[in-house]
Amino acid sequence: MQAIIFCGIQATGKTTFFKEKFFKTHVHISMDLLNTRNKELRFIETCILTSQPFVVDNTNPSLKERAKYIAIAKANKFKVTGYYFQSKLSDAIERNNQRCGKEKIPEIGIRGTFKKLDLPSYSEGFDELYYVTTENNEFTIKPWSDEV
Repeated sequence: MQAIIFCGIQATGKTTFFKEKFFKTHVHISMDLLNTRNKELRFIETCILTSQPFVVDNTNPSLKERAKYIAIAKANKFKVTGYYFQSKLSDAIERNNQRCGKEKIPEIGIRGTFKKLDLPSYSEGFDELYYVTTENNEFTIKPWSDEV
């Protein structure tokens, strides 16, 4: 049983990474899809009750935001894995500007998330933690180092 928590500002590749790596094996928990915290919690509770692995594909920029997912997963004996997506503000804004319609986020939203961004750490309760970078539309996954 695994709970995966993504962390990174908008337009850093989190949802694309989910589709490439976890689409066939994990339930996709995303505020972009579920729209309310109540629905999100119900989906997580269903995953817990059915021992279904899941991925929380939100920005999760702060320790406080990640803590609620880690707590519920740990309380139910799920292994908690974190993926931090390299969050260079200029790169994210550039990628976001290539988006259309509802997928394009106002720049102020990206900047606001960037200001709240706390790097994750094992001390939060992660069992595994990884650093993800993107270059030429290819993901590179490295074991976490506190020297990001």
